[in-house]
Amino acid sequence: MSDDDRAADPLGLPLFSSGVTVNGHKPGRVRSPFRLLDPASTPPPPPAVPASLVPESSLPPQLRPRPPRAAVSGQDWAEVARLRGEASEALTEAIGRQPGMDRAEQEEVGRGIITQLLDAQDAATLAESGQARTLAERDVLAEAVFDALFRLGRLQPLLDDSSVENVMISGHDHVLVERADGSLTRAEPVAESDAELLDFLSFVAGRADNPRPFSPAQPSLLLRLEDGSRLTAARDTARPAVVIRRHRIRRVTLADLTEWGTVSTVMASLLAAAVKARCSLVVSGGQGDGKTTLVRALCAEIDPWEVVGTFEGEHELFLHELPDQHEMIHAWEERPGSGEVTREGRSSGERRIPEQVIDSYKFTLARQILGEILGAEVWSMIKLMESGAGSLSTTHSADAYATMRKLITCAMEAGPHVTMELAAAKLSDTIDFIVHMRCQITRPESGAPRTVRHVAEVLAVEPGEDNRRYSLTSVFRATPTSCGVADTPPPARLLEKLVENGFDYAGFLAEADAHPRLRP
Repeated sequence: MSDDDRAADPLGLPLFSSGVTVNGHKPGRVRSPFRLLDPASTPPPPPAVPASLVPESSLPPQLRPRPPRAAVSGQDWAEVARLRGEASEALTEAIGRQPGMDRAEQEEVGRGIITQLLDAQDAATLAESGQARTLAERDVLAEAVFDALFRLGRLQPLLDDSSVENVMISGHDHVLVERADGSLTRAEPVAESDAELLDFLSFVAGRADNPRPFSPAQPSLLLRLEDGSRLTAARDTARPAVVIRRHRIRRVTLADLTEWGTVSTVMASLLAAAVKARCSLVVSGGQGDGKTTLVRALCAEIDPWEVVGTFEGEHELFLHELPDQHEMIHAWEERPGSGEVTREGRSSGERRIPEQVIDSYKFTLARQILGEILGAEVWSMIKLMESGAGSLSTTHSADAYATMRKLITCAMEAGPHVTMELAAAKLSDTIDFIVHMRCQITRPESGAPRTVRHVAEVLAVEPGEDNRRYSLTSVFRATPTSCGVADTPPPARLLEKLVENGFDYAGFLAEADAHPRLRP
């Protein structure tokens, strides 16, 4: 069997093995003791004898002590691998006997199988040595096997930790975690080797709702996980590279960003007014600088009765999962093709953002939001901004001024017919503001390094004069360590409607006077 065949067949992975029986029998469907307590039920009262005299096995599952989820650091992963292999074979047989099981049913059967395997193992150990693992140890092991079988294996404890924002991996034993407070820490290895990590990622990609290959022939992977997190992986790097973005903060407002120091009060008033005045904005920044979070906060300023359409390669905004914030959201997502390649060089069934934008014209959208501009799709952004005011988009760039140059370059990728002058003219006619995010790493004297995110700059965009391609006005300029400060008032064509929609112009002028620009 080739390496590609093994990657496509979950049973060919190193963590799966054969020859599984439990007490001489293949386990069938067994109701698992691993389940959440029904909130409507009342737990049984504690035993009327000293706790020290009550064996843990006699307590109902919900009353048994459970260690913290992070206690897996001392786990015997070879044992987890062996048990996962045994449970996988038993589960495969159970599914074969009862076809049509959905995912929830498979998980229930899987938990029952894991319980039977551990029961058999504990009985054998007890008979041989007179000792067995504690129920706390057993629960940790059972959960690790379940994670390996159905979830993300050794990565799962990180995803179960609500404080984890991003996970960055370079090789199986080099794992960096960014938490919600911005702190950066190292984490435990997520596999025994780089090869095992790659095999597991191939398995995860193959069992996704929309399965996709991850092999030497197709070395990149973009996958949305069950909780909405986005996993990106590459195997053509020096060591396997993985990034998981949690999208933990889905419901966020400009007031929240003000409280966190991401924007100032005056800046927040301008951004809120720009959205309400139906200005079109491009949010720029580096990778992980907080662009998507800022766009979510800007979207919270849209009238809840406006019909909104979002266009993304992978869902990241998740506006459609906040029904109390917007009455009607149409969320488009690119669909990769499968099967044979058409005469146009595309996979059969492929759907891209430009096509979806054309389709959206029949949906009476009041707002259109393009998730990310990477190349020629900038023309989709221009179409959206031309057809309906108040659009939002994001892109990567080093600073606010570089954003315009980046967008012009992206537009010219459409072909030789797109000149620099044409691209600049189109962009300056459609974009009102460029809002640039910046992420910095601070190193306190004690404690872990932290990431701090700010809106560093806000530029107003206008068509140029005297043969200039475009004109940029620095409304908020960057500072070395905090969010941008007021600089130059927005152009007259924008100022009046911004003030009408709540822009604190007096506060802006006061802040500009307090932070005069240093000129040579």
